[in-house]
Amino acid sequence: MNPTADVHTRQEYGSSADSGDGLGAGRIREWLADAETRPVGEELRTRLIAGGRSNPTYELSDGDRAWILRRPPVGHVLPTAHDMSREYRALTALYGSAVPVPRTVGLCEDTALIGAPFYVMDKLDGITLRTAEDTGRLTPTQRAALAETMVQTLAALHEVDPADVGLDDWGRPDGYLERQLRRWQRQWESSATAPRPEVDELQARLAASVPESRYPGIVHGDFKIDNLMVAADDPTHILGVLDWEMSTLGDTLTDLGILCSFWDQQGEFHNPITAGATALPGFPSRDELVHAYVQARGIDVPDIDWYLVFADFKIAVILEGIHARHTQGHTAGDDFTGIGDMVGPLLNRALDRASHSSVPGLAG
Repeated sequence: MNPTADVHTRQEYGSSADSGDGLGAGRIREWLADAETRPVGEELRTRLIAGGRSNPTYELSDGDRAWILRRPPVGHVLPTAHDMSREYRALTALYGSAVPVPRTVGLCEDTALIGAPFYVMDKLDGITLRTAEDTGRLTPTQRAALAETMVQTLAALHEVDPADVGLDDWGRPDGYLERQLRRWQRQWESSATAPRPEVDELQARLAASVPESRYPGIVHGDFKIDNLMVAADDPTHILGVLDWEMSTLGDTLTDLGILCSFWDQQGEFHNPITAGATALPGFPSRDELVHAYVQARGIDVPDIDWYLVFADFKIAVILEGIHARHTQGHTAGDDFTGIGDMVGPLLNRALDRASHSSVPGLAG
């Protein structure tokens, strides 16, 4: 029996709408026909995909083939966030590399077509594992193998020479961590819906303990289990790494921090987004995950606590921005209610980690 047979595909989460989603199937079809290298059918159906809490995502289908369209959210958007050209370029550059990504079709920066810039890529025929219910359908052996594949994929990304894929001008690794702290402080200030003194405390502690960046490279920015598409018949095989909107050149250990922040363990606080997806037998511990990554790259990871604390802080700021858009009525889909409740627990976990850390300056 296929243990993933009942797991929804990424494209089937939540409610959907046909042609009433504001895209305008006729306009999109004309653009797609010009951008594609192969003929597109005369009738194109569009469907809003619920499930992502950031960029609205749509499935396009002509009855024979299917594509994915990504656009920025409506309404309040944090400065520098949701850059479609950035996500498109990263996917295009990495296609055919050691990092699995879908083929891109085209980028449209003319906002007259659907009211925002967008890009289109191939739809991957796989599944996404979002919750403990999803990963619970895997065997312990499959969970262990998937974790190993995830670590190997992340290490492969970080070993890609940016110049080899045309991304040598993708960002500035020097001073990356300091700029990240300033950026997320500004993001918080532009979207905060309520005062939280723990934000100021975390900012001060992180700024006082910024580690030296020793491993620059391509950073995904949001590497976690539900940003991967895996094969339905072999959930240990990753078909594609998705959601590259925060990718850049920087300190690659920030990706390890994000992965660990979302890596839930039994008996511990679960990240509200993944809600225990990896807190099941077969999945390695967080420490084992770090060890596997270190072994894959042949490096050491000093000051790992800093990266874990920063990851929780960053995710909390992102969720506050999503919460702000939701309260203004600018989110698409039905899975946003209560997302603001996720911010406090993440900030509290970050403060707890910082207070018990041996990293100089982080404990306060």
